Amino acid sequence: MTRLNSKSSNRGVLVIATLVAVILIAVVAFAVRPGGSATTKSFDLNGQPLLGQDSAKVTMVVFEDFKCPNCKNFEDNTMPTIQSKYIDTGKVKLYKLNFPFIGPDSTTAAEAAECVYQQKQSAGYNQFATLLFRAQGDEQTVWATPAKLEELGAYVDGLDATTFKSCIDSNATKSQVDADTAQANKAGVNATPSVFVNGVLSKDYSPATVSAIIDKALQ
Repeated sequence: MTRLNSKSSNRGVLVIATLVAVILIAVVAFAVRPGGSATTKSFDLNGQPLLGQDSAKVTMVVFEDFKCPNCKNFEDNTMPTIQSKYIDTGKVKLYKLNFPFIGPDSTTAAEAAECVYQQKQSAGYNQFATLLFRAQGDEQTVWATPAKLEELGAYVDGLDATTFKSCIDSNATKSQVDADTAQANKAGVNATPSVFVNGVLSKDYSPATVSAIIDKALQ
């Protein structure tokens, strides 16, 4: 996973390590209690782009940054399995939320994706998201520029280019991206991709791990 960066002094690390040790003792004591279970998070998914059937039993929520190489890895290597086994068969519905943190153009890309959603709803958003990950550049470079995003938007079926450009230039969807980020922070997300299955965070984003959690949720 791609994680948020942090810096601290050696003294700070020692203090934090001590605090963490105390907290871990408390957490372990709680976790071993009879009936203890993983923490389940809840999300406001109204108005979020959907992949799959609304009636699906299992709900997946994935937080991504379009500049995140691990998110591209998830899209390229895990999503095909999830799509064919669970989404296309009506067992799982998937919501993708923005958590842009790598660079300023992470936010630009997220806002552009929301601009597409405004015009073309879930189908357009998912199509544009696929295009963004295929076009992903090095995470250290600023590649998700308005010009590049407008170029990619031309490949989205039925997207009005003038409206799309105006939406990007005016930051019209900033509030939607900010709301997604607030949900990520509330859920304790500190890496992308972060994959939740019925509110439970997967320990990683591999096909085997995510499939195992889904299978358990389907029982």
